[in-house]
Amino acid sequence: MKTVVSGIRPTGNIHLGNYFGAIVNFVKMQHEHQCYFFIADYHSLTTHPTPADLNDNVRKVLVNYLAAGLDPEKAILYRQSDLPETAELYLFLNMNAYIGELQRVASFKDKIRSQPNNVNAGLLTYPTLMAADIIIHKAHMVPVGKDQEQHLEMTRNFVARFNNMYQTPYFPEPLAFSFGEDLVKVPGLDGSTKMSKSENENSCIYLSDEASVIRKKIMRAVSDSGPTEPNQEKPIPIQNLFSLMKIVSKEETLNFFDEQYNECKIRYGDMKKQIAEDMIVFCAPFRERILELENDTAYLQKVLDMGAEKAHISAAQTLKEVRDIIGFRKF
Repeated sequence: MKTVVSGIRPTGNIHLGNYFGAIVNFVKMQHEHQCYFFIADYHSLTTHPTPADLNDNVRKVLVNYLAAGLDPEKAILYRQSDLPETAELYLFLNMNAYIGELQRVASFKDKIRSQPNNVNAGLLTYPTLMAADIIIHKAHMVPVGKDQEQHLEMTRNFVARFNNMYQTPYFPEPLAFSFGEDLVKVPGLDGSTKMSKSENENSCIYLSDEASVIRKKIMRAVSDSGPTEPNQEKPIPIQNLFSLMKIVSKEETLNFFDEQYNECKIRYGDMKKQIAEDMIVFCAPFRERILELENDTAYLQKVLDMGAEKAHISAAQTLKEVRDIIGFRKF
């Protein structure tokens, strides 16, 4: 059994892309590995130093992940700010991180361009905080997307540097965990190839959306005037509609509309209505669970307390040993 660590940004409700992009695989992994899933509220401050409601966003993420199938009895689910050991390890890593390598990080350069009035130290040292999150539990594997691969490589560099400086093979070098063929890419309703809240919030279907909201969003999805030749190649917005239908509809339904398209008979209004109804059925169990959980403050706090307690056991042991390795110990 391997140790797996993954962070969850507190960005509010979870959309379909989040679910298929990570959560469905996290649910599988929690039965196969020792998993630590943390809500990265410290990380969120690098781009939103004065969040409108950080606590509520943490609550929404927690509710959505529990509703989607994460089991606090199987995986360790905790809030990043509830683990002070992470901040201390972050400090130690910063002492051995070089400003040149941090300034060369692609995501840091992107943030300089996108938020020139908020280029803070937290943005610069984001890779060391991410590394602390990972190695505080001596993780072997980290599920990462393309945008985080450079950060994980830096984590491996920090680990190698620590082990070399203190002449001990203490931290394992974590590897990227790829879901491979299990990864389902969910397109946006705006014609984009990826459902993303940061790009266009209205292009997303959230697990918590009401039926009327889902219908309205799907009916507004980008399409075109229809094919003009039999078996014509589908443009990206139309491919997106078929991709969404493949996720939530029956195979015979998908085949029917595919034949209609190839025969130049398709009516996108009918297709969207079908996708909407099937999407409502798919999301209904998640929405019902979300409604059950969102007002159960006692249970949600219990989950966070239990997660923090379990995470603390691992983190405290790591910090004790790291402090001893560096030389912070009694005479």
